[in-house]
Amino acid sequence: MTVRLTAYARALGIAEAEEGPAGAPTLVQAFSHDLEGRPGAWHGGAIAGLLETAGYAALQAELAARGRDPLLKPINVTVQYLSTARTQASYARGRIVRLGRRNANIAVEAWQDDPAKPIASAVMNILMAEETR
Repeated sequence: MTVRLTAYARALGIAEAEEGPAGAPTLVQAFSHDLEGRPGAWHGGAIAGLLETAGYAALQAELAARGRDPLLKPINVTVQYLSTARTQASYARGRIVRLGRRNANIAVEAWQDDPAKPIASAVMNILMAEETR
């Protein structure tokens, strides 16, 4: 599946890296000094943008597999910063924890060298409103 990236995600340099477990896409964000917070480290907002985009990508992939295309509206997004992100590419992948008819709960992790050593994580709760198209 090709991920539908928002203009915001494209501006941050986020791209699809590969398809992960259960069809959830892995996203990659190359480091740029435009995304630097303090010298030698990513800005937290850039990491949060990667996490949120990966969460939506995982949800869109699962919904597409089920033949659904609802309008997605965030209920809340909680980000946890776990360690400093160094000046190299960062990756993220979302995992659907619960997918109901109207709500979805997604867990997302970002890492750099090793997926088992996350630099940040997020929990997202998304409202899914069916559109009449």
